[in-house]
Amino acid sequence: MTKTYGTGENQVKALDNATFSIEKGQFVLIVGSSGSGKSTLLNMIGLLDRPTKGKVFIDGTDTTKLSENKISAFRNKKLGFIFQFSNLLTDLTVLENVLLPRQIAGTNGSAQKDAQDLLKTVGLESQMNKRANKISGGQAQRVAIARGLINNPSIVLADEPTGNLDSVTSGMVIQLMKSMAKKLNQTFVIVTHEPEHFGDVDKIITIKDGRAFEGEQPAEMEVIA
Repeated sequence: MTKTYGTGENQVKALDNATFSIEKGQFVLIVGSSGSGKSTLLNMIGLLDRPTKGKVFIDGTDTTKLSENKISAFRNKKLGFIFQFSNLLTDLTVLENVLLPRQIAGTNGSAQKDAQDLLKTVGLESQMNKRANKISGGQAQRVAIARGLINNPSIVLADEPTGNLDSVTSGMVIQLMKSMAKKLNQTFVIVTHEPEHFGDVDKIITIKDGRAFEGEQPAEMEVIA
């Protein structure tokens, strides 16, 4: 997968034939220095941008062939997002924030119960009806994890999810994500500049100058299984 920006002398290659695979249920870190291309890669996997060359397969679907309308629906169904800042809507309750992706997808059904169950799992049963601006930063990030899981996505993408937290809270959030991944057989792909805080993970993908490496060797597999 290759992604270039600009043309001619102003052309910048953000990703240069970055190729790899991730299996269902894996807990994966994407690491690299600032400007290495890791955020661009996350945007490609998250279908927030399209590769200039190459393909992104998710659950066997070649997403590069989807129209813009179909990409939006596919993204909401198959992908969950957790960001450095929780991005909760402060005028909504904790429960209402978790419900948002399900409402956007138009699949309400058992949404209320599912959201409540997720909030119980992340230890926020007593905070469900509080406004989002009345909880701590660590609690807000746990709400963001529940929100990212509400549609039972194939992949949860997290961009520096602990970057705005103190070390103690950061450790709690990391352990929570790992436990959720194991409990739900959920795939997590996390961009971080602090891989040492995550302990043992299934895979680390290093991005350097737009290229993808697993350990010391270049990755040479299909993008996303």
